[in-house]
Amino acid sequence: QVQLVESGGGLVQSGESLRLSCAASGTIFSRYVMGWYRQAPGKQRELVATITSSDTSNYADSVKGRFTVSRDNAKNTVYLQMNSLRPEDTAVYYCNAKRFGAESRQILYNYWGQGTQVTVSS
Repeated sequence: QVQLVESGGGLVQSGESLRLSCAASGTIFSRYVMGWYRQAPGKQRELVATITSSDTSNYADSVKGRFTVSRDNAKNTVYLQMNSLRPEDTAVYYCNAKRFGAESRQILYNYWGQGTQVTVSS
């Protein structure tokens, strides 16, 4: 069992920055692929960024160049640095942890945090 707790959300104006944190507990953090997803009102949950145990990251096109995902395995924490925020970034942001099997596509474990609200005003 993995417990994920997000923090760092809030209300900001366009162009400002926020850093989200996700603290994990309950298992060996370094074995998990960590990710950030978001869900805006009336829309489906979408992938924002992921980072593997070897620090390989990927991003949604909508956030490339503005957001940076990182992890600190010693602290069991993953971060999402969000710069140049736009109103369309407004959403609940969720932390995710996945552990894959040897064949890569097999998901052994999949956990979600409760989410943190990010609101960007015009």
